[in-house]
Amino acid sequence: MATPLHPCLLDYLNTVPDPRSAHGRRHSLSAMLAAVCCAILCGARGFKPIAQWVHDQEIGLIHALGFTRTPPRWGAFRKLLLDLDPIAFEAALCGWAEDCTAALPQERKGAGGLEPAALDGKTARGSISQHRKAIHLLSVMAQRSGLTLIQSEVGEKTNEHKSALDLLRGLVLKGRVVTADAMFCQRDLCQAIVKQEGHYFVAVKENQPGLLRDIQDAFTPPPDAAFSPSAAQ
Repeated sequence: MATPLHPCLLDYLNTVPDPRSAHGRRHSLSAMLAAVCCAILCGARGFKPIAQWVHDQEIGLIHALGFTRTPPRWGAFRKLLLDLDPIAFEAALCGWAEDCTAALPQERKGAGGLEPAALDGKTARGSISQHRKAIHLLSVMAQRSGLTLIQSEVGEKTNEHKSALDLLRGLVLKGRVVTADAMFCQRDLCQAIVKQEGHYFVAVKENQPGLLRDIQDAFTPPPDAAFSPSAAQ
């Protein structure tokens, strides 16, 4: 039997605690969660679209997801996801993503074998409601594979810079270079990345005027560099 090229998602989903009662449980937890992941990646947004995506698939794919009988309707997905432990679910997906990037061939990684990981924030579309603001997420994405390695919500009483410090503590940075925009050009954040044996590559703009001026001075030729007697010879 051929060995899979990448870690199997179902193995990681099997580690998530099942919130359902054992009585009347008809489908495996890993099959339902794998169906949720695939449906969302294909654009499903909501319980009914997720269930509809599953029922639209060919029997071979349904079996590959782990179903041994006709997949459930949307109500079963809704009840499961409302009761599911989100932290355990995210931890399983993060573990799978981490091991997938580790399995990448060396030539697909960055210079010197470093794996680039992008740190960025985004507002989740469709998350705004009458009683709360739109959810703002901070995530770290493996740029080569496109996998989200870890993400968390940025609370209303904090900001992306402070949230990034907590987020990166839960990630293995050895062998990675973290890329980010100027918002994350902060001394404590860069020091934390180096302390975890990682590397960083961040933009420098007006929010760090002293550092920006030093960089500009370092790359600006002196006034008399336009004419050099040695060059004229």
